[in-house]
Amino acid sequence: MSKADLLVERGANRLEVLARKAAAKGGFTAKLADELAEDAAFLRKLKPSLIKARAKGRAPIANVPHREPQAPSAPQMASPRPKPKPKTRKRGREPNPFLVAGVALAAGIAIAKVIDWRGHAHPRD
Repeated sequence: MSKADLLVERGANRLEVLARKAAAKGGFTAKLADELAEDAAFLRKLKPSLIKARAKGRAPIANVPHREPQAPSAPQMASPRPKPKPKTRKRGREPNPFLVAGVALAAGIAIAKVIDWRGHAHPRD
């Protein structure tokens, strides 16, 4: 066993001791005893030598079912995609915004002149 494996094993043993002490105390700490015991078992699975063996395929991976990847048997989309609506206007055919602003300004000035001219026609004394 390597030094790292011994450290992991020592940590797992300490967790087991804590779990036994917590179970013996009772109360709220007894509820944590099961979790600590599970953590100790999990920590043992994290030994560097076991991880290395699993990576090379020498040790089985526990609690993981082996499944072959399969292609879907049916199309994944529920309905076909809707076709995009045809655009009535082509890009680049919009009027120049400065032209629109200029026409609006000219129309506003013309309307103001007409209103002012009509105001002089009927003066209030």
